[in-house]
Amino acid sequence: MKINQVSIGPIKAKVLFAAMAMIVAASAATAKITQEQANQLGGSTLTPVGAERAGNADGTIPAWDGGLKILPPSYKPGGRLVDPYASEKPLFSIDAKNYKQYEDKLSPGQVALLKRHPDNYRMNVYPTHRSARLPESEYKLIKEGATAADMVKGGNGLVNFSASVSFPVPQNGLEVIWNHITRYRTALGLERRYTQIPVQTNGNFSPVVFSENIIFANRVPNNPYPNRLFVFLQRILAPARLEGDVLLVHENIDQIKEPRAAWVYNAGQRRVRRAPNISYDGPGTASDGLRTADDLDMFNGAPDRYEWTLMGKREIYIPYNSYKMRNEKLKYTDIIQAGHLNPDYLRYELHRVWVVEAKLKDGERHIYARRTFYVDEDTWQIAVADHYDGRGELWKVKEGHEMMHYQAAIPWLAAEVLYDLLSDRYVVIGLDNEEDGYTYDFNYSGTFEDFTPAALRRAGRR
Repeated sequence: MKINQVSIGPIKAKVLFAAMAMIVAASAATAKITQEQANQLGGSTLTPVGAERAGNADGTIPAWDGGLKILPPSYKPGGRLVDPYASEKPLFSIDAKNYKQYEDKLSPGQVALLKRHPDNYRMNVYPTHRSARLPESEYKLIKEGATAADMVKGGNGLVNFSASVSFPVPQNGLEVIWNHITRYRTALGLERRYTQIPVQTNGNFSPVVFSENIIFANRVPNNPYPNRLFVFLQRILAPARLEGDVLLVHENIDQIKEPRAAWVYNAGQRRVRRAPNISYDGPGTASDGLRTADDLDMFNGAPDRYEWTLMGKREIYIPYNSYKMRNEKLKYTDIIQAGHLNPDYLRYELHRVWVVEAKLKDGERHIYARRTFYVDEDTWQIAVADHYDGRGELWKVKEGHEMMHYQAAIPWLAAEVLYDLLSDRYVVIGLDNEEDGYTYDFNYSGTFEDFTPAALRRAGRR
């Protein structure tokens, strides 16, 4: 596949880095990388996860130097995260009046959001920090597994999957998306607590509080389920009308061979039932119809309904090091505004991203006919996603506000936000400002027995 200029609407964005172009141009089909390519990981040209180690030509993106390793002096182990860049001021702001100066470094969805709210929305751009890092043990797994990992025929699953990044030198769009789906989030399991907040056109909202447990099955010793990616249990803690409802998911790697299995426990009915609509464009849980099942975590689930095209690499402004929006002193009313989040608490930086376009296959069904994903090279996290309807019109834009849990060497999202450009409603997922203490446990160590339909019934009892 040839990398050339990316043309998206009126934008003609310069695609960078001829060295990477040679790699991507090698093949449009899946293929294992060579040992010579794998040896570059962690060397002078590529970081251990496959990003370019060097900065950009004009110095606005620095070289990667290992990520954020020095903890803020005021951080207390076990406590809430402290913003390591709290003293920094914005370099400049982008708004509806000046966005054309920066349009080559914005997605069409970001431009549309600026134009939709010309009086009170802006993007504050800060110095770029390539803060992302993973544990050294994970770097070793990625390098060892890079020459063995491959996709099954059709690309709907993985074989010889052993590390969080199977394709550190991606050769097509689907490999980039698989890197996002399987990216590193914990050594084994996770427990967390957070809110999902659907916001109405006038700014009114009612938070929904969740707790989640997850085990990444491929990291379980002697895993008896070779096609299992993870098991997931989600409880609703508030409001009272939804309290006690529980969702259980068994997520598989190859979902054509073995589709995702999901069950729900309804506290009002006190019964467990299968939930086949928890996939693709089925409605997202308690989201007031604002999101689909497969746009949680920016994108999740089976990729089989789309054709995936790698459009190249770009520099764009993406949400990054988003500690300010998670400040425990803020209330949700400080962050939530009509139409969009309060820009005072948002931070954007210039980073390199892989651009992947997904087009709905002929004969397949989904409310999104086309999606464009902008994937951070340092984390393989989708940072921005533009969604188009069946007429080809831009409909929704989603942003993943990245940050590092630096004490655990784990990149994560401070929040993800999906804006509906037509209704002026949006949903934000992941805030925990009004929750007590640090809400993530990256050392959770449940068992598969905790993720069965019987366990689901026990978890849902009030």
